[in-house]
Amino acid sequence: MTSFQYTSLIATSPDVVWRFHERPDILKLLTPPWQPVEAVRREGGLGPGALSEFRLWLGPVPITWIARHTDEYEPNRLFTDIQESGPLDAWTHRHRFEPEGDHMRLTDDITFTLPLEWASEPMIGWFVLQRLRDMFEYRHQVTQEACG
Repeated sequence: MTSFQYTSLIATSPDVVWRFHERPDILKLLTPPWQPVEAVRREGGLGPGALSEFRLWLGPVPITWIARHTDEYEPNRLFTDIQESGPLDAWTHRHRFEPEGDHMRLTDDITFTLPLEWASEPMIGWFVLQRLRDMFEYRHQVTQEACG
């Protein structure tokens, strides 16, 4: 299992960033334009049981990724989603919203397991981590611009 974390300080309160994440178009807003990913649907907001579906493109091959929100949910503070089906053996994404003075700290904690991890991790693990860094840098910048 591999871990990744991206965090940034945003000049607003956690409830403002939480409301931004509740937007029905949030998946489209937070998907970097250079990524071969399409947000297909989002159901149920941020609470337990909510669902997000994406279509990823590996070359010409479409792959469906479905993430479901878990019971780890505290409004204005935390929600977690896990991969229900998709390209990885496992994926858990914890979204944290924490007050810090007159700002808030947005933190994305991810753990994942690549398929055939014993072989794929040494070969492409660094590449996956760099793509996550690029994606979350973009997401946090968009969030900062919309909320800060």
